[in-house]
Amino acid sequence: MTKAIVIGGSRGIGKAISNSLSSIGFDVIATSKKELDTSDLNNVKEFVQNHNETDVLVLNTGGPPAKEFFSVTQEDWLKYHNQLFLGFCMILQKIKINDGGYIFLISSSVIKEPNPKLVISSAYRSAFASVFKILSKSYAEKNISCINIAPGPINTDRTRELIDNIEEYKKTLPMKRLGEPNEIGNFVKSIVENKIKYLSGVVINFDGAASSFVY
Repeated sequence: MTKAIVIGGSRGIGKAISNSLSSIGFDVIATSKKELDTSDLNNVKEFVQNHNETDVLVLNTGGPPAKEFFSVTQEDWLKYHNQLFLGFCMILQKIKINDGGYIFLISSSVIKEPNPKLVISSAYRSAFASVFKILSKSYAEKNISCINIAPGPINTDRTRELIDNIEEYKKTLPMKRLGEPNEIGNFVKSIVENKIKYLSGVVINFDGAASSFVY
């Protein structure tokens, strides 16, 4: 049985991906924050000692609170530097992805359209996306595909934390609705199940046409 590790796989997008991979026969390790908190580097070190090899790796974690630049504290910067950047770097350095495997990064639309109210997320998710792009070239030599999924407004607890009036917000969206986590789960499943390999080193903007950027 092939193996998958889904970081942040206990709810929302991560859970949808975990369920989709389980449905096609993967042995899935889906972590909750209690099991793996990427802001705690000692916790990360312990996790990678126990789980050091996989066929599919999904890098996913919740985001920081909404803050503008001048309200961000030093503690905020340090915590989310670890959670959104350094913790993921350590995981990629220590977990072996088997040849022909997949790495999915669940980032955010803020890597393309930085949000001044989400300055921490905009900064660190963009930084790790750059590292992920660089690494995609070396992973490609082993036929390992790296796909960065950048969700926009998805029907998750995170979205409801950030937006006060969801029903009014939906009316402003091109599709007049939020995306559903299982849409991302099914996308990941289709890539893996159909062995689509040449789609690598790319950012998939999963936002229902909500963004205005071209690339």
